[in-house]
Amino acid sequence: MLGRLLGNASQSLLKRVSHIMKPQVIFVLGGPGAGKGTQCSKIVEAFNYTHLSAGDLLRAERGREGSEFGQLIDNYIKEGKIVPVEITISLLRQSMAETMTKDQTKNYFLIDGFPRNEDNLQGWNRVMEGKADVKFVLFFDCSNEVCIDRCLERGKSSGRTDDNRESLEKRIQTYLNSTRPIIEQYQKHGKVHTIDASRSMDEVFADVKAILIKEL
Repeated sequence: MLGRLLGNASQSLLKRVSHIMKPQVIFVLGGPGAGKGTQCSKIVEAFNYTHLSAGDLLRAERGREGSEFGQLIDNYIKEGKIVPVEITISLLRQSMAETMTKDQTKNYFLIDGFPRNEDNLQGWNRVMEGKADVKFVLFFDCSNEVCIDRCLERGKSSGRTDDNRESLEKRIQTYLNSTRPIIEQYQKHGKVHTIDASRSMDEVFADVKAILIKEL
């Protein structure tokens, strides 16, 4: 599946940029509605990083005319399930390679919403070992109730099919069962910065900014 989905293109681009710089990656994790996308946008403005949202890339591929995986992705998203890792990693690799080909200095990436489970993590390690450096995880910690309320409010204007209570409850359960254990794995290695995401956008970003200045 990975080879059929953008495989040749991403392989070629990665070879072209491999002699330049290795991608430096920060995984951005947290429940749906924790503010990951909002904070990533602010980081991009302040630090000139490249923001790659796994969810946005999958939704774009779902809507791309002629995509052989569009319906499959749509079904997974509607059910609040995690899309097969081969598809997600292929899209991430393609985006990183394209970015670094256009601008050799843009090698810092915020990968938002990935890895979401053990399969994602193992797939990343298998495919990207030696090809990208994971610096640390930014974990936006927020209660389930706040996350659901934010998503329902967002759903009034976002047009997202998964911003409804039924999908949200499934997504929250998937996050608790699958993503939190990944965060805990990185915590054991001292590679997680936890941020209280229940506060205002500016208060949260003040903490984010301090972490990035200290770490990078």
